[in-house]
Amino acid sequence: TPQTVYDNPVNLFVAGFIGVPQMNFYDGTLIKKADSSYAVQVEDAVIDLSAEKCAHLKERSVEGQEVTIGVRPEHITLTKTEGKMVKGTVDVAELMGASEHLHVNAMGKDGIIIVPTLDLKGSSFTIGSPIEFTFPGSMVHVFDKKTGINLEYDPETMRRPD
Repeated sequence: TPQTVYDNPVNLFVAGFIGVPQMNFYDGTLIKKADSSYAVQVEDAVIDLSAEKCAHLKERSVEGQEVTIGVRPEHITLTKTEGKMVKGTVDVAELMGASEHLHVNAMGKDGIIIVPTLDLKGSSFTIGSPIEFTFPGSMVHVFDKKTGINLEYDPETMRRPD
């Protein structure tokens, strides 16, 4: 279904094609921990992946590696949580009524963060404003750096091990 494709894109092309605004992509590292759980590191932020994502990666025996991280604009939250944030600067802020779309440069890449206006509490963003953000490990998509395939998928069958 379209929702399944949106929630679980098989590769970078699908991830970038489905959804408006499109998914944000960052360079990162997949970390396999001693307890067989996984985390992703983006800049200084280390984010533990959800149990479901860990189970898929473990079943495929995925090792730690350089990856492309995908996260949708509506799944990013502004934060000041030490050690779990990515830093960037605001290029443009568009008030869209119930939300503000922040066009952000982080790690040399342009992306969008959708912030509900209720979360802004009187804050406003101007060009060049520093910003810090994070995202939940359940909403991160981890793609192979070379092939672009979502690492939760078997590259031969293009299926997740659900």
